[in-house]
Amino acid sequence: MKLYGSTTSPFVRRIRLLLANTAHEFINLNIFEGEGREILASKNPTLKVPCLEDEGQMIFDSRVIYNYLKAKFDYPSITWDQENQLTLIDAANDSFVSLFMLKRSNIEADADALFVRLQKERVISTLTLLDQMVEAGEFDGWSYPSIALFTLIDWVEFRNLHPLNDLGHLKAFREEHIERIEVTATDPRL
Repeated sequence: MKLYGSTTSPFVRRIRLLLANTAHEFINLNIFEGEGREILASKNPTLKVPCLEDEGQMIFDSRVIYNYLKAKFDYPSITWDQENQLTLIDAANDSFVSLFMLKRSNIEADADALFVRLQKERVISTLTLLDQMVEAGEFDGWSYPSIALFTLIDWVEFRNLHPLNDLGHLKAFREEHIERIEVTATDPRL
């Protein structure tokens, strides 16, 4: 089993955390250029990470990879509420990635531009709701949705993408899990 991705991707990291106790090879790629980009293009026509190669099959997208691994290793099923949690997490993640890529591309986007405004609105509304869900105990334990939430919040902190000052439950959730051995082993800061 081979997992293709980059150490800094929150979508890749969630699968790495999920596979922490499962034999697999992680192939760290520079997904933006050179040989890494070529390998990614040869494995996944969407040119996105993560992708998983197992028994001659390529699986794309972290949600699909999770479902594949769930079936293969008999992981517990997730509920519809947890599916909605993942949708919230993925929406915030996607908006953050879009805004990060604009900045990394040196594209000055006016804060009032429709695209930028919509991304920022999505970030605020989803993070606010996720903070409330953490407070209500909806992310207790270390399930796949909890892993996905952790990787989002840690990536936001790592990239300094959004102040979490008013989101104390999300900050506390991150701190609760920051010393887990699989978390420290996959820290993108290393």
